[in-house]
Amino acid sequence: MTTHIDTSTRTVERGCPLCEAMCGLSVTLDAADRVVSVRGDAADVYSKGYLCPKGASLGAVDDDPDRLTRPLVRRDGELCEASWPEAFAEADRLLSPLLAEDRNSVAAYTGNPTGHNVAFSLLAGRLARSLGSIQNYSPATMDQLPQYVTAALLFGESSSVPVPDLATTDLFVVIGGNPLVSNGSLGAAPDYRGKLKALRERGGRLVVVDPARTATAAAADEHLQVRPGTDLFLLLGVLHTLFAEDLVRLRDADGRVNGLAELRAAVAAYAPGTVAEVCGIPADTITRLARELAITDRAAVYGRLGTTLNRHGTLTCWALQVVNVLCGHLDRPGGLLFTRPVTGSPTTRKVTGPARPFTVGRFRTRVSGYPEVLGELPVAALAEEILTPGEGRVRGLVVYGGNIARSLPDSAEVQRALAELDALVCVDPYLNETTRHADVILPPPGSLTRDHFDLVLYQFAQRNYARFSAPARAIPAGMLSEWEILLRLCAIYEGRGPEADPDEIDDEIAASLTRSIARTLDADESEIVPGVPGRGPRRLLDLRIRSGPYGDAFGRNPAGLSLSRLLEYPHGVDFGGLEPRLAEVIRTPSGNVELAPPMILDALDRVEMPRSEPGTLLLIGRRDLRSKNSWLHNVTPLAKGKDRSALRVSPVDAATYGLDDGGTALVTSAVGEIRVPVLVSDEVACGVVSLPHGWGHDDPHARLRTAALKPGVNSNTLTDGSVLDPLSGTVQMNAIPVRVAAG
Repeated sequence: MTTHIDTSTRTVERGCPLCEAMCGLSVTLDAADRVVSVRGDAADVYSKGYLCPKGASLGAVDDDPDRLTRPLVRRDGELCEASWPEAFAEADRLLSPLLAEDRNSVAAYTGNPTGHNVAFSLLAGRLARSLGSIQNYSPATMDQLPQYVTAALLFGESSSVPVPDLATTDLFVVIGGNPLVSNGSLGAAPDYRGKLKALRERGGRLVVVDPARTATAAAADEHLQVRPGTDLFLLLGVLHTLFAEDLVRLRDADGRVNGLAELRAAVAAYAPGTVAEVCGIPADTITRLARELAITDRAAVYGRLGTTLNRHGTLTCWALQVVNVLCGHLDRPGGLLFTRPVTGSPTTRKVTGPARPFTVGRFRTRVSGYPEVLGELPVAALAEEILTPGEGRVRGLVVYGGNIARSLPDSAEVQRALAELDALVCVDPYLNETTRHADVILPPPGSLTRDHFDLVLYQFAQRNYARFSAPARAIPAGMLSEWEILLRLCAIYEGRGPEADPDEIDDEIAASLTRSIARTLDADESEIVPGVPGRGPRRLLDLRIRSGPYGDAFGRNPAGLSLSRLLEYPHGVDFGGLEPRLAEVIRTPSGNVELAPPMILDALDRVEMPRSEPGTLLLIGRRDLRSKNSWLHNVTPLAKGKDRSALRVSPVDAATYGLDDGGTALVTSAVGEIRVPVLVSDEVACGVVSLPHGWGHDDPHARLRTAALKPGVNSNTLTDGSVLDPLSGTVQMNAIPVRVAAG
């Protein structure tokens, strides 16, 4: 008897959910819905076929055999498989009494992967309101929050982070970023190398300011090897020069700025000769950089983690953006521009009332008194909020897609805190170093089973475009969609019980959005009718797209966009390059860009020049093309090759401290110590050592078999959670003073 084997395949177009570049993929599946191959989608309007190793591994990410396919519930101290009703009942049993007694006794941590997940993005606001706790945490205070605070202070809206116009700039200055590896976060672009090649072909230049010779620095026309944590002083030297040499030219921002006189006075003490020794860049180089930025018609200064994850992250981001303003590069082609995302943003909607000034500190942490910033508390406070006895102690925690045992500062303290919780509920596909402490784990299915739409990331795209991806395969039997998991958690938070109908909450969210859109459009609610059937993310997306800047406005603009129309374009729709829109963007009470907000000037008055402590080196982070924080380390194709968590040390420092290439170093900070393999390399400057973030997969209770083969070392054991940027609460994860010895 001959057995017929179906060898047919099909190919579907998908947006990649693994980084901010938002590349289009062509995913080929066999008759059993197994991924055969992943290639770049050559017809994609945004990425045009570009593909990085992460995207090529999407099938391996989704089909990782260590992914959970059933909920786990702790019974008699052990995590055991359970049914979904059992898992939700246990979550309700654990969380509801805590919420009834004190809603602030339950905290929520929202991890990095949720930003690539349309279901979570659409439900984030309802989840937070349903929980009703001030104890909200996310990676923002280990990442981009200083940029959001800067945008709120300068422009009046935290999401108004301008992105560099890579397509036409002639001078691109990158400070503390490695976009050839990261694809350019908060301004991401597929095929960054190709875009930098085009920059050179039109006669442009790339200048990189970084303590390490990263892949981007190695490709630069000029690499300024700044001392870690001193980018602020370099930028203050540039600002001083712009005023001293009468190089300020506001161009399109002329008449739209406040605070020039105050700014001039604030930077008067930071002449290049004064800051040169601090930042390690010669005074004449600082002066030349200021002049080049001022006289180049199309230039952009872009900063990333090196500018945010230091002691003065917000001041550094502020100084960077002010340089762009004073040199006339804000909101101009070739400089930095603001997106107009397809689902709209606060600055694409009409003004409905007087603008409110940006404030922080509406509430504070119980133990250290850290202020709230943009609705969040510093992640560095979470462990002490759990561990410190007394009224208001955090006793319960919900984690949405985050491995906080490895990603948060002072990891030893975080792990101790996780063990002290009365309730830990995790929405996560893995049994990892964090979820192994959980009482309930609710695993979502893989990304290929859900709709994909980059709701958050379109705010920072290089072009105005949109792409919607339908599921490539069905949700496996026995699993629930992430949408339903999250709605059921909302029901538990709201006291409706674990058996409540999630469709009721879905309808309530849609009704609330409908009312909001009707007010914005001055329309009757009856006019705001979804153009797609059923409930779920598509209904909400359709409402937001149709009411967005390119939408059909529910019939008022018949040629406009709807989700139904977007579905007809699997390779995406390009709405064109970014265009100047400063007048629309500014939402400050004054109606102008605020160059010298009092909050900034007060903080600048308190800044002290850093001093080197004898016998210490400065630890910085490092990007890796095949990694994304801690959540891709268990993917076999991405885990191949050498150990990527070695400590990079300069030859001079290796000789000074008796370290051998391939040997082991004992690295000690104010809060911890690690032993780590050594890689002697001239990629880091003397006085600087480099270690990547998110490793340390050596917990025997975790189920990460691939990651455990090359566990690496957890750099956050060395991160001092008490050292924060005072304006944003962002933890200092760069320029950490450490001591090294052979070990």
